[in-house]
Amino acid sequence: MSARSTRTAAGVLALGLALAGCTPDAADEPGGTAASPTPDPLAALAPCPEQPDRPAEGAETLPALDLPCPGGGSLDLGRAPGVPTVVNLWASWCGPCREELPLVQQLADAGGDRLSVVGVISRDGAPQAGSFAADAGAGFPSAFDADGELMAELGLGALPYTYLLDADGGIAHVQVGPVADLAELEGLVAEHLGVTL
Repeated sequence: MSARSTRTAAGVLALGLALAGCTPDAADEPGGTAASPTPDPLAALAPCPEQPDRPAEGAETLPALDLPCPGGGSLDLGRAPGVPTVVNLWASWCGPCREELPLVQQLADAGGDRLSVVGVISRDGAPQAGSFAADAGAGFPSAFDADGELMAELGLGALPYTYLLDADGGIAHVQVGPVADLAELEGLVAEHLGVTL
C-alpha cells in the first residue's frame, strides 16, 4: 500500500469516527437516558365500544361520521350502537363542560352493560382536551373530532349537547346545555331510554 493510499484510508476512517461522534447516544443525553416520545395526552380515555354492523335507524339519527377514538377503536355515528347510548359533545373551551364532564363520567360508571356512554371531543386540540379530561377525572370513551365536523353537520355553535340514542341509533332526546346534577342525567336516561340506574 502506498503512503498516499494509507493517508486516504486513515482520512476516511477519521472522518467516519468524527461523524459517528456527531450523533448523541443515550449516555450523551441529559440524565444519561435516551429521549422518549411524548405520550398521547388522550391515552387515558377508554376505547370506544364495539358496534353492530348495521346502520342506525329511527325518525332522526346522528350524521354518518366515523371518528377515531384516542383510547382505541372508532365511533361510527352512522351505525346502531346495540344498546341505549348517551353521546356527550364536549371540549376544553366549553365552560359548562367543566361541571358536567364529571357527571357524565359518573353516569358511565353507573351504566354497566345496560347503558353505553361515549363522548365526542369537538373543535379541540389533543393536549387541551387531555388536560381537561384529566382535571375532570373523565376517562369514558370519547371520539376525537378536532375540526368539529359533527358540530357543523348538526348546526351547533355552543356546547355541551347530549344525545340520547336508542339501541337502534334513533335519537330519543337532545339535551341542550348542561345538566345540573347526576340525578337529572339519570332521570333523562330513565324517561327517554327506559334504563333505570
